[in-house]
Amino acid sequence: MLRGWKFEIQLDEKSDKPVYLQIADAIIKDIHSGRLKAGDALPGSRNLAQLLKINRNTVVEALNVLIIEGWLFSKERQGTFVSDTLPDFTETQKNIPISRSIKEHSPKHYSIQFDDGHPDSKIAPITELARAYRQIFNQKARWQMMGYSNELGDLEFRRSIVQMLNHQRGMQINEENVCITRGSQMAMYLTSQYLFTKNDNIIVENPGYKPAWMAFENAGAKLLPVSVDKDGLNIADVISYLESGKKIKAIYVTPHRQYPTTATMSLKRRLELIRLSNEYNFTIIEDDYDNEFHFGYRPVLPLSSFAELKNYVYIGTLSKVVAPALRIGYLVSNNSTLIEKTGNLRKIIDVQGDSIMEKAVLQLIKGGTIKRHIKKATHHYKAKRDFMATILEKYIKDKASYTIPEGGLAFWIIPNKQVDWILISKKLKSQGIKIITPDAYSFYQTVNGIRLGYGSLSEQELENGVIALSKLL
Repeated sequence: MLRGWKFEIQLDEKSDKPVYLQIADAIIKDIHSGRLKAGDALPGSRNLAQLLKINRNTVVEALNVLIIEGWLFSKERQGTFVSDTLPDFTETQKNIPISRSIKEHSPKHYSIQFDDGHPDSKIAPITELARAYRQIFNQKARWQMMGYSNELGDLEFRRSIVQMLNHQRGMQINEENVCITRGSQMAMYLTSQYLFTKNDNIIVENPGYKPAWMAFENAGAKLLPVSVDKDGLNIADVISYLESGKKIKAIYVTPHRQYPTTATMSLKRRLELIRLSNEYNFTIIEDDYDNEFHFGYRPVLPLSSFAELKNYVYIGTLSKVVAPALRIGYLVSNNSTLIEKTGNLRKIIDVQGDSIMEKAVLQLIKGGTIKRHIKKATHHYKAKRDFMATILEKYIKDKASYTIPEGGLAFWIIPNKQVDWILISKKLKSQGIKIITPDAYSFYQTVNGIRLGYGSLSEQELENGVIALSKLL
């Protein structure tokens, strides 16, 4: 039963966004606006399809996306309903103002190196990139680009990042909200230098991304670890810190695909974290380090895409998309002072970045090369992920547990019993195999799991490495 809700949407068949995602996002918009409330019933897929004059399967796909993401739930023989765990968005919006990996330089004698999720450099669009550079240097008045440019990055390149984030990740920003950096780690460092002074507190995930922790500590911040489970960051631990009287300056999270466990933060927890950020006035630093490679319906929208979130820094990278050697990252914030100050900080260490590289990558974006490469790479990595799942099932299913990830370039493996990872690492090294031990991403070496990247290895290397590991578990 429709219950007074009239679905209003203008579908754009020429849009890059699939029709089913346009429908899904329109329903989310109606939930945010209050037109759809918790517990409301949606019309059946057949009725919606007739209303929109499209194939019913397209509507079913849209509803499935929203069920997976937690916006809707289905009752057998009763229909589809808006989740009853969502907050009242109309209340939360009243006071809103307008407006990776750990890189280790390992010895060359390792025949197999399990990194934590590096891309496969062999499929990088090198030929296309070289062509883009040649086109740039063959332009008229090419001397003009040899001078200094904006410390926030090439304006047209920033606009392309804005278009991508607004269109594909549901954000609402403009080029003044963006600072281009040499990789996500520089973005993390600049953010830390602006946000923190000595003894400021920042909540971090445990296990988590240690290079980010180092940037925070370098700026004087104190780390407060919070546990992680299958639904991501443990909100109860966050609340415990907040209620203890500690002044929290920021929280660092990887909600889309938690590093290193690959868990996706549930919608309920994401909404609760946003509420806490607004109530206690701390900044959410969101690291979306591998958004592009996703094998399900679509990547979960960032926390930073929620209009009600008052204080955020969103950090991303194109390095995994183009090639790791090209250091292209970006930080985005709704805090204009933060963007201005990070731009000024960047001047001290890197006056303007690499504007020529930005122009070259912009050529790839405009020409459709990046879009085609992401599509090709996604198929490539999905095949590798499926192969990795097959050999894990074959060799370690009785010795460890794991979840097949919906994206990214790594698996999280948890042995059924406590193991000595340092000893296992030493034995593997003697066989020419390298792994990253849990102490690289945890406090006090309390984590028993291990992250195995599969993107940069061949199928034979993956199988040989997993066989060797299985014999030691």
